Amino acid sequence: MSLLGGRMLTLNAMSIEAWPSLIPRGLVLSPTQLQRGGEEAARDLLGCYLLSTIGGAVVGGKIVETEAYLGSRDPASHAAERIGRTTRNAPMFGPAGTAYVYFIYGMHWCLNVVTGKEGDPQAVLVRAIEPEFGCEVIRRRRRRDRDLTNGPARLCQALGINRSLNGHRFGQDPLFLIGGDPTGTEQIGISGRIGVRRAHDWPLRFFLRGHADVSDGKAAEPALQAILP
Repeated sequence: MSLLGGRMLTLNAMSIEAWPSLIPRGLVLSPTQLQRGGEEAARDLLGCYLLSTIGGAVVGGKIVETEAYLGSRDPASHAAERIGRTTRNAPMFGPAGTAYVYFIYGMHWCLNVVTGKEGDPQAVLVRAIEPEFGCEVIRRRRRRDRDLTNGPARLCQALGINRSLNGHRFGQDPLFLIGGDPTGTEQIGISGRIGVRRAHDWPLRFFLRGHADVSDGKAAEPALQAILP
């Protein structure tokens, strides 16, 4: 309950105009805090909060699952060396704290946080959050009462995220990343990545052990060899 110094639960009742002013600026994650590289940032983002003000509703919750992509040296990255810089992946080359939103399977949006220094296209896919704020809005957008945000496409639908947020800078309307309590090493599970063909067994998926909102996709066993530097 440390997000707003004991005032976290009042978010559901706040007007869209009032609530951002109650967040101490030190709790909004800065680009410097996010430019630690994909793997480090993917761990650090667990326990932080993703909040959306899209459509005039405060919606979001605690990040419980992430997946790291390591830029040009990562064959599963959209910015792998064989691909280079393109119109699609251009936000990945921007400064840390930029949103990279892409479309998959002709129907789903996925949200990534750019986490490398400018020109180094590392990013973290936000795979799942625990829905805490604006749950009625989330249920309406998802048209269901369960499995609301346990997967990257589900959370984007729940938070109203689409291509219009591609290149958005976190820390201003309508998407915020807010610092949470540190997550202990013993709380973090690690596995291979989900839904990629290349380097799917690299141990770059991180999640809160035993959390009900972690996605149920099948992950590969982590690779035994070390990830190349």
